[in-house]
Amino acid sequence: MTKNQHMTDTSAFNRRRFLQGMAGATGLSVISPSSLNAHLPAHAETPSVLVDVTRCIGCRSCMRACKNANDLPNDTDLSKGFPHSWDRQELRFDQWTVVNPATGCNADGTEVTRNVKTQCMQCLDPTCVSVCLVGALTKSELGPILYDADRCIGCRYCMMACPFDIPKFEWKGGMSPVIGKCQMCTRKRLAEGRIPGCVESCPTGALKFGQRDTLLFEARARIKTRPERYLNHIYGEKEAGGTAWLYMSDVPFESLGFKSDLETAPMPPLTWEVLNKIPMVAAAMAGLFGTLAWSLNRRESLDSQESPDNQETPE
Repeated sequence: MTKNQHMTDTSAFNRRRFLQGMAGATGLSVISPSSLNAHLPAHAETPSVLVDVTRCIGCRSCMRACKNANDLPNDTDLSKGFPHSWDRQELRFDQWTVVNPATGCNADGTEVTRNVKTQCMQCLDPTCVSVCLVGALTKSELGPILYDADRCIGCRYCMMACPFDIPKFEWKGGMSPVIGKCQMCTRKRLAEGRIPGCVESCPTGALKFGQRDTLLFEARARIKTRPERYLNHIYGEKEAGGTAWLYMSDVPFESLGFKSDLETAPMPPLTWEVLNKIPMVAAAMAGLFGTLAWSLNRRESLDSQESPDNQETPE
């Protein structure tokens, strides 16, 4: 391939990226929250996970399985100090779930330590999807929320909008922004009829996969038959309009680090009231980001072609 051919192909690819961003942003003027949920499964049938905090032993098998299932760097000793003292782990763009100890008092007033798994809650009506200007975040037909890095412009609106503070940004990505969050192994496992890697790896049954209505029924049954063991509260049943990850505990959720002040109504209509008034502003912002990214990528391409290492050797 000649130098000019390479430059033409690179410019065409970057223009396509730019036009994709513009199309996604201007689409805000015609897309409404109701259309975002078209052709999606009923919430009762949404693939979900029930987390029983009282059964988690903190082995972090789920963290290792998540990294393996999603080709994420497995460069941390996740069992260091287990079970007596741990290095606290944090969500990152390349670490989509963590398990950390938290302390609270149960119904008897006894202080106990529980191990809490954290990841994207997979909202039934996701705010992150409703604010994404370019369609980088979408709610899949299977239910979980997926991310497309090729569309992302790095605006980080999803991070600001998420009621659970989940999406994480790769700050060293420069003009190639990357957001990281749990996608429930949709592309690599759910689409093939397999359960998420974290659930499959759990040795104690603290994680259970199934349809949301079935898991809610089971959670209520456990609470009814063991009222001395569980709080009468299924976290995620109503928070932020409901989520696909559901939690049971014997310790108040707020003492375990869960947000306790969330609205029970879906949140996208609130953000849509704002975004619906500024579709052209959103389009202009996307255009600015896209043009800047295209210009810088083109400059990098030209520089690389002009460098001595890339000069064509005369015959």
